[in-house]
Amino acid sequence: MRRAAQGIASLVKQKNITSPVVRNAAQGFVEASSAMEGSIAPFGARHASRQLLQQRMKSVGNIAKITLAMKMVAASRLRMAQNRVEQSRGFWVPMAKLLGDCPDVDVPKNLTVAITSDRGLCGGINSTVSKVTRATLNSVEAMGQAEDKVNKLVILGEKGRAQLIRDQHSIINMVAVDWTKNAAGPSFTAASMIADEIIKVEHDVARIIFNRFKSAISFLPTVATVASAEVNDKRCEMGGIMDEYEIEEEDRTPLLVDMAEFQLAAVLHNGMLENQASELGSRMSAMDSSTKNAKEMLEKLTLTYNRSRQAAITTELIEIISGASALEG
Repeated sequence: MRRAAQGIASLVKQKNITSPVVRNAAQGFVEASSAMEGSIAPFGARHASRQLLQQRMKSVGNIAKITLAMKMVAASRLRMAQNRVEQSRGFWVPMAKLLGDCPDVDVPKNLTVAITSDRGLCGGINSTVSKVTRATLNSVEAMGQAEDKVNKLVILGEKGRAQLIRDQHSIINMVAVDWTKNAAGPSFTAASMIADEIIKVEHDVARIIFNRFKSAISFLPTVATVASAEVNDKRCEMGGIMDEYEIEEEDRTPLLVDMAEFQLAAVLHNGMLENQASELGSRMSAMDSSTKNAKEMLEKLTLTYNRSRQAAITTELIEIISGASALEG
């Protein structure tokens, strides 16, 4: 063996091995070309290290338990969130029928409200709202002939803030976070407090963007438009809204102001509940897919581990039999 080692050393000196080989050897582990796809083996070994496989199997198993628990929690909260969504639509739908919903109205002062979640691991609902928000801002900028057009942005949710602050930081006027961490969901009181802060941002029309809940596996990006009292007053003068109703007072401005504020709070409350239900449904689907993927990976790792263990046992048996044959000979 000593002579063989000296021969290998002289061969290495003659071949003058370059630095990339040395770096691979220093790394300790590389992907084994002859091993199963996705398995990791020590450099120069024929089979994956059983200790590494055991550690990987343990970590993947723990991940599968966590994702399964998150799926069950989201499923348990989804039913209650769905009931709250159906109840909140009773506030928003009548106001939309009364005052209308005109997303293409051309006014100088435009406000966009993006409703997102505070937590991740819920699919693409937050990125969808961010894309629709950018598209809405671009459409409003290119819309009509209104002079001195101004775009302002209000963001609800930490995930939306992280995504939109990159390219829209100059027009962000307000950010509200941690509103989705309440297990019971946002109340109308909380939505009214946020609406009071939004009213302080001067605007003619507010476009509220959220994910409308359709089912546990489906949601629809939605833009709801809420006009200010001044815009509604002009629309009343032009005709088309509130013509079927009789107003006792001659001055309808206070009534329109109250209705505009209530509509903003109702639409905001409905949008927050719709987005929360969509978040729970998307998280349930995402965690279900993650659990299935983790189980499939665990099965592959278990198969690789059993093959490696069987190969080691076979090698030991061959060595024992060879040694016994050598002693008998």
